[in-house]
Amino acid sequence: MPRTSHRPLAALLGLTLAAGLSVTTGPTSAAGPGNRSGSGPGEPQPPKTATSVGYGGAVSSVDPYASKVGLDVLKRGGNAADAAVAMASALGVTEPYSAGVGGGGYFVYYDARARKVHTLDGRETAPRHVKDDVFVDPETEKEYSFADLVSSGLSVGTPGTPATWDKAVRRWGRWSLAKALRPSIALARKGFVVDQTFREQTTQNAERFAQFPATRDLFLPGGEAPPVGSVFRNPDLADTLRSIARQGTRRAFYRGPIAREIVETVQDPKTTPDATLPAPKGSMTVRDLKEYRLRSQKPSHVGYRGYDVYGMAPSSSGGSTVGEALNILETKDIAAMDDGEALHNYLEASALAFADRGKYVGDPAYVDVPLRDLLSDRFAKERACEIGATAMTKPTSFGDVDDYDGVCDDPAPTGTEAKDTENISTTNLTVTDKWGNIAEYTLTIEQTGGSGMVVPGRGFLLNNELTDFTTVYDKNDPNRIQPGKRPRSSMSPTIVLRNGRPVVALGSPGGATIITTVLQMLFNHLDRGMTLPQALAAPRASQRNALTTPAEPAFIAAYGTVLEDVYKHDLVLSGDGLTTNPDIGAATAIGFGPGGRLTAVAEPERRGGGAAYVVSRKR
Repeated sequence: MPRTSHRPLAALLGLTLAAGLSVTTGPTSAAGPGNRSGSGPGEPQPPKTATSVGYGGAVSSVDPYASKVGLDVLKRGGNAADAAVAMASALGVTEPYSAGVGGGGYFVYYDARARKVHTLDGRETAPRHVKDDVFVDPETEKEYSFADLVSSGLSVGTPGTPATWDKAVRRWGRWSLAKALRPSIALARKGFVVDQTFREQTTQNAERFAQFPATRDLFLPGGEAPPVGSVFRNPDLADTLRSIARQGTRRAFYRGPIAREIVETVQDPKTTPDATLPAPKGSMTVRDLKEYRLRSQKPSHVGYRGYDVYGMAPSSSGGSTVGEALNILETKDIAAMDDGEALHNYLEASALAFADRGKYVGDPAYVDVPLRDLLSDRFAKERACEIGATAMTKPTSFGDVDDYDGVCDDPAPTGTEAKDTENISTTNLTVTDKWGNIAEYTLTIEQTGGSGMVVPGRGFLLNNELTDFTTVYDKNDPNRIQPGKRPRSSMSPTIVLRNGRPVVALGSPGGATIITTVLQMLFNHLDRGMTLPQALAAPRASQRNALTTPAEPAFIAAYGTVLEDVYKHDLVLSGDGLTTNPDIGAATAIGFGPGGRLTAVAEPERRGGGAAYVVSRKR
């Protein structure tokens, strides 16, 4: 049974004071019953700070514990790679429904000495024995419902996160992986204070969590979500991370007992006797874990109004789709437009790029992705011809990468909408160090809560990334499922340079809305003259080549009249379908100013607000 502890804040304080111990207070603080021996307080929550300006390094994430971990690494001499891995590991403790060792992600790194951007593709992979009809119930011969598919062994891809951490510190770090994992090991053992976001996410998943004993015991002790202000401990996860630190990722995670236990969970999901979820079995084997390989590859790149924008090339569609949309926007004189016209062009450019994403982008090891064409200025110029005085009919068709010359032809015919298969969860972090290195890292376990399955005794959730494949198999679909293949992703960690020097680094969670969030932030900052904090906080809308455009309430209030009445867009209230929360994304960013001045930015309100810190307020 997982070893965890949740106690109300008042009770914890009472225990601590009765014992004659001091209590550290802050914006949110708590003492707790401690580790397995029952002594010691929980870690108080650091402050949530949306914007910090200073020097010597900076960090930003959605979680104050993770941001503090990263800041401490920088202050102790670690670099951006070390801090990013330490932060990511901490997010797996405090944001376990969004990230962790059971998932994957994409790591973009700027090497300041070489003035070069590198990327790591740590995306999950499909099992080597997966079948074309994996998403079809063999008994009913009908496609599994999304709810049934998500919470199952069928949805779990081979995790890539531990391999990403290992490679990042080996290639660019100053610390060992073991040293970078120490803060999160301590955090998991000591515990953190439960906030409203953690409780809400637990409550939203309570019904499916309750059907898996290991998950129920960890996250629903006594059948209830831990209350706000209580201290949540996960000593099983601490032990898992310690095993990785001591033995290394290959030996500890991709081979041996942990690998076998992952496979057992996937192949035979353990549910309660009264479970209503079918939890179909997956086909992952120990060999899948043993043979998992990270990809080091060139970043995507476009030039945009004198800037160099670098992102993730496929298997992510983030870099190609953001890049293509920027190329389309570059053909327009945005500076001469009012807000309504500028946003009309932003929405249309996004729709066009999404049409091409759906047609062409998949795992390049299995699909011939025409990345050079998709990021061609000439191709973008021809695609930009589709943008008129009012919104085009959607979904619009993809462009022809085999026949373009930059000259306007007949309008594109109506196309088909590519269904979004990605969930809104995921998390993102941004970090830079005193040497000027930058890490932009987006990582995930997919659905909020992933597959819903905790590996018994290990303290972490497994992903449900295979639901990112198109569920209806089509041999012509670049995102069809195949053995060993990486599902298409929208994760878009992005670094912008000018003359080889950093200007801004940013990223966001949010499923397919990641692309539009990153695009809109760049558009706001580089085209519309917003400061970086303004660009990140501004209300968002997400047009993904669909009949309607989901938008936050503030966006509709500010621009709905002009966009609907003048430009004929159909705006609808955004939301994840699970809650009433209409937020799009929960971004992080760092801006680079003259004289080494850094502006670290986190969300002021979305997802409960984030934390952005700098090493020093003064030079």
